[in-house]
Amino acid sequence: MDRIDVRDPGHPRLPPGQVVTRKWPVLHYGIVPSVDLRTWRFAVTGAVERPLSLHWEELMAMPRRETSCDIHCVTRWTRFDNTFAGIPVEAVLARAGVRPGAAFALVHAEQGYTTNLPLGDLDRPANLLALSFDGEPLAPEHGGPVRLLVPHLYFWKSAKWVTGFELLGEDDPGFWERNGYHMRGDPWREERFGRPDPVRMRRGPR
Repeated sequence: MDRIDVRDPGHPRLPPGQVVTRKWPVLHYGIVPSVDLRTWRFAVTGAVERPLSLHWEELMAMPRRETSCDIHCVTRWTRFDNTFAGIPVEAVLARAGVRPGAAFALVHAEQGYTTNLPLGDLDRPANLLALSFDGEPLAPEHGGPVRLLVPHLYFWKSAKWVTGFELLGEDDPGFWERNGYHMRGDPWREERFGRPDPVRMRRGPR
C-alpha cells in the first residue's frame, strides 16, 4: 500500500486559534445515516470524459493508499497524528477523466449534504475516500463506510458518508458555505466564515 505523510516537522503543526485534543469529537448536521452497501453508489459527474457510477465492490477493487496527517475542525479543535487508509481521490478522478474546463467540485454525501472545493484542493495525493482510521474500519459516526479526507483544509470539507463528485466550471457553495462558512476553509489563514447568502440559506441542503 502506498503511504503519504503530510506532517511537516519543519512547519508549525497547530494553526492559529486551534486547541489540541486527544479525542475525536463527533460533529455533523443531521443523524448518522444507515448505508446499504448493496445499493450504494459513488458517482463522478459533470465536466468529466467518462461519468462514473461505482458500486461498492468496484471501489474496493481500486488501489489503496495510507495518509498520516493532522486534522483541524472549524470549531477550533485539532487532533494530531491520524492515519487514514482508502482509495486515492486522484485515482478516481483519473478514471473519470477530468475535462479541461473543470475548476471546482461539488462533493455530494448522504442526506443531500454538499460541500464545495476548488479542483486543486480536491485532486491531491494525500486526499482519500477514507475507509479506515488507525487500522480499524471507519466508524459510522465518523463518516463510515466512506468519507472524504482533505487534511489540509478545515475538516467540514472532508464530507462524511460521501457519495460523489460533481465537477464544475464555476464554484457552487455547499450546505455550510450557503450558511455562512468560508468557501475554501484554509486553517492557516483562519478561513472559518464568510457571508451567508439568504437566498441559498432558504434552499437548505442539496
